[in-house]
Amino acid sequence: MNAIDLTPLYRSSIGFDRLGSLINHALATESTPNGYPPYSIEVLDENRYAITVAVAGFSQQELDIQVEKGVLTVRGNKNEKDERKYLYQGIANRSFERKFNLADYVEVTGADLSNGLLTIRLVKEIPEAMKPKTIAINQEGEVLEHDAGERNTRTNKVA
Repeated sequence: MNAIDLTPLYRSSIGFDRLGSLINHALATESTPNGYPPYSIEVLDENRYAITVAVAGFSQQELDIQVEKGVLTVRGNKNEKDERKYLYQGIANRSFERKFNLADYVEVTGADLSNGLLTIRLVKEIPEAMKPKTIAINQEGEVLEHDAGERNTRTNKVA
């Protein structure tokens, strides 16, 4: 099994603990390639994405989409047994489960099933507190100055 040592990253970064587990999980799952069902990930806009999964032969009732702890899971369950006799069966008719890791602040906004393609819409919504903000610099602002003579006159009056 391949392993990546992220120790140098952890020495100078805070909050990237999940990154190591994501990389190790990706390496582990890639060692057993499963190309079913085929899918595409599309960038629609700067903060909008779409995942399209080819689910030919599945009805809406046989598909399940869930998001839990930053993982989008798409499942297809074929329950009925087909009693047909095929000379050749090229259309896959089996259950599947496909998982996608979502980055922070990526939310699923909807899904559509059309012509055998399941399209899942995603959007990355960064909270206002996390967005960079520009601080204006005043050029003619009040400047606090210390006047040594004024301080001496105050101490003389008190004494």
